Amino acid sequence: MGTYLSRPKTEKVSEDGENHRVRYGLSSMQGWRTSMEDAHAALPDLDSSTSFFAVYDGHGGKAVAKFCAKFLHKELLTDEAYMAGDFAKALRRAFLRMDEVMRTNKKWRELIWGDIEKTDGVDDELFLMSGKNEDETYTVSNEDPDSDSEEPTSGCTACAVLVRDDKLLIANAGDSRCVMSKGGQAYDLSKDHKPEIEAEKERILKAGGFIHGGRINGSLNLTRAIGDMEFKRNNILPAEEQIVTANPDVNTVDLSEDTDFIVLACDGIWDCMSSQELVDFVHEQLKLQTKLSIICERVLDNCLATSVGGEGCDNMTIILIQLKKSATSSSSIETGYPLSAKLH
Repeated sequence: MGTYLSRPKTEKVSEDGENHRVRYGLSSMQGWRTSMEDAHAALPDLDSSTSFFAVYDGHGGKAVAKFCAKFLHKELLTDEAYMAGDFAKALRRAFLRMDEVMRTNKKWRELIWGDIEKTDGVDDELFLMSGKNEDETYTVSNEDPDSDSEEPTSGCTACAVLVRDDKLLIANAGDSRCVMSKGGQAYDLSKDHKPEIEAEKERILKAGGFIHGGRINGSLNLTRAIGDMEFKRNNILPAEEQIVTANPDVNTVDLSEDTDFIVLACDGIWDCMSSQELVDFVHEQLKLQTKLSIICERVLDNCLATSVGGEGCDNMTIILIQLKKSATSSSSIETGYPLSAKLH
């Protein structure tokens, strides 16, 4: 049955958590796919002032998504721009640096599973810090020149949010999506990066790519992703201008007390429900259930196809975030767009 199972795997990985800023629930499910290629990160206490959540949707394999789930937020925390308070710049650099690390360090796959021997002299922090902020030169000691772990041919989308004070920062590369509910109205806080978008098409063509059948070079149906190095080989152009780029759009939104909730989800969800449909579904479930992970599980069950093929057969991951009222102010959405004025 190709990339599908004869029956779906409906077991779910779910989690709940909270601190003084947020409460959240999440769930992920393999579904009809032969493997699980989604990954996620949920860190209500990234630091004393910040919460971080992200979904990573892998394609062509799970390794890049797993790598980002383990390392992207660590890279963010140690970036000079983050420490200086320029969070938008830090998010962009963290996304782009995932590519650079995987391109230049043959040990990147081993670090996902934590199976590098101590004698290698390489740990997680050394791996990420090596060569950092030194004219974009990235090296790692004691590389094995004969390693078969080369730069990734697979990739992943990435949609991440920072909650800090009364601000929400959203960084997105690909077609995972962040949506806010305010007064029951769905606001898309990210845009799906697809080949039909004129600005994306212009970059692809300028970098030497083409679009066929709605796919880049007849292969990839999204225009921004981490990994996918075969689309990033134009040595004349910077990373931001490659056929496919990891450079995210970054959106900043003011939070307010009438913000209902925030949803992060991979496209396995958005293939089945519009932003407003999901917001409506969650609102109905909140009348019946207070545990957010259970609501997330019900979203997955609602989206799962009853038979193989078509919508509802993808891996699915969703994170549902509620803001503690004491952590918000009486400000308003500045750059979020209701569905009547969608970004894409």
